[in-house]
Amino acid sequence: MIEYFESVPGVTKIRDGYNPATWMLEVTAPSVEAQLDGDFADIYANSSLYLRNQELIKELSTPVPGSNDLYFPTKYSQPFSVQCKACFWKQHWSYWRNPQYNAVRFFMTIVIGALFGLIFWNKGQKTAKQQDLMNLLGAMYATVLFLGALNASAVQSVVAIKRTVFYRERAAGMYSALPHAFSQVAMETIYNAIQTLAYTLLLYSMIGFEWKATKFLWFYYYIFTCFVYFTLYGMMVVALTPGHQIAAICMSFFLSFWNLFSGFLLPRPITANPNMVEVVLLGFSCGLDTIWSCNLSSW
Repeated sequence: MIEYFESVPGVTKIRDGYNPATWMLEVTAPSVEAQLDGDFADIYANSSLYLRNQELIKELSTPVPGSNDLYFPTKYSQPFSVQCKACFWKQHWSYWRNPQYNAVRFFMTIVIGALFGLIFWNKGQKTAKQQDLMNLLGAMYATVLFLGALNASAVQSVVAIKRTVFYRERAAGMYSALPHAFSQVAMETIYNAIQTLAYTLLLYSMIGFEWKATKFLWFYYYIFTCFVYFTLYGMMVVALTPGHQIAAICMSFFLSFWNLFSGFLLPRPITANPNMVEVVLLGFSCGLDTIWSCNLSSW
């Protein structure tokens, strides 16, 4: 390359010990082309080097008689199990070196767990009345929905960044989509299990539930599965949208629907008002089955 550019008339020679890459960038700058009153692309197209390269390309493009085309039995160089192992190891170090995500997640888990524990302090053994039982159900619903929605929101930016890396590495033929998805889900599940353990220990002890291994494990299991599906929901929304900004809008929209139609918020039954009576006024019916209603306390 140095010999070729030095052979061009008007190009300054490279100095001894000078960086060749820097020198080539300097001599091929548009300002140098303006001084030479020429175009380096046209100069190369009319050079003997261009003709030799074209002949070499034509020679190498023609297969040798009797040779076979390149053939690979599989699309990827490594089997599926090795791809999963490599992707899992990569996700492990990626999550371990991301304290901004994991440290904040565990910090918010402890803060929210302590907050709900103080709100429902020692309510676990009060089940004599229906209202006490509804309070406990509301506590479980609020604790799962609040932190679950936070997990679904926090994971979106992480998945969006990793998706860009995945596109580049998949184009290079390193692995397929399934090992990447399995490893990411597995890593999030592990961190969710640790997060749920800290959360359930705080809630179970502060709310004052009965300390039995079976009950605590069921409590842990239900909260863990809820956190997992909230996290997977956030990952799915990012995968289905162009970016995490649109994913955040879609996530909040469907979370509102989940909250409204989950079955916890029940509408009050509609009962007829005894003062609502059907009367006939000026020959038109005015009753409960029409848009007109008359509330008559006395005639």
